[in-house]
Amino acid sequence: MAEFTSYEHGTPCWVDVTSTDLERTIAFYESLFGWQGETVPQPEAGGYTMFTLREKYVAAASPPSPSGPRASYWTTYLASDDVDATAGRIREAGGTVLMDPFDVFDSGRMTVAQDPTGAAFGVWQAREHIGAQLANEPGSFTWNECRTPDPERAAEFYGAAFGHAVSSADIGPLPYRLLEVNGRSSAGVADTREGEPPNWMTTFAVADCDASTAQARELGADVLSQPFDIPTVGRFAALQDPAGAVFGVLAG
Repeated sequence: MAEFTSYEHGTPCWVDVTSTDLERTIAFYESLFGWQGETVPQPEAGGYTMFTLREKYVAAASPPSPSGPRASYWTTYLASDDVDATAGRIREAGGTVLMDPFDVFDSGRMTVAQDPTGAAFGVWQAREHIGAQLANEPGSFTWNECRTPDPERAAEFYGAAFGHAVSSADIGPLPYRLLEVNGRSSAGVADTREGEPPNWMTTFAVADCDASTAQARELGADVLSQPFDIPTVGRFAALQDPAGAVFGVLAG
């Protein structure tokens, strides 16, 4: 299903990119994915820019917070039925709540947290903004995975904090764990590459992985891993946008 009107608790529901060069970042993703960017008019939004594809929300971009690190990165948000209760479970499971839950206008309520292995993520309780209205089709996110040096501990944490069931998948030489919501795979947990910090990686669907990789390079991105086939999944490449945020592209 490509169009969404709600997300089940624990499911990735939204992604946004924090960028040290917001103007260039907006231009890059508009060119690569055909997005249209529109800045939220409220001054308190701090330049938060919503991306649409076919007039449906798919992602967003913003400058770094004045109190946060000067870095570029994608953030995955997991849906919550009650973000305050989820923040409590995050703490109980050994995670760190980096921002106490707060309201985002009439759009929803959120927090930002870090799992015990160091990977940061957002939590979103929807009101007027449910999250991405399009997913799993070219130009929208299709997969999110926690990349960590301790996948077993991370999977245990998400199971405790969000109620995910954990299963395994045979898609490469290293163990790969799946976080399941009501019997459906919703996200992955994988080992970090050498030198990679713990993170949640966002992967976007594309029609042609090789063509999108070539286009991204022409637009100023770095290719971190050349396109390769993942058995039973599709063809994947890891990229770094011109401002430094890492993301994936996948053709199923």
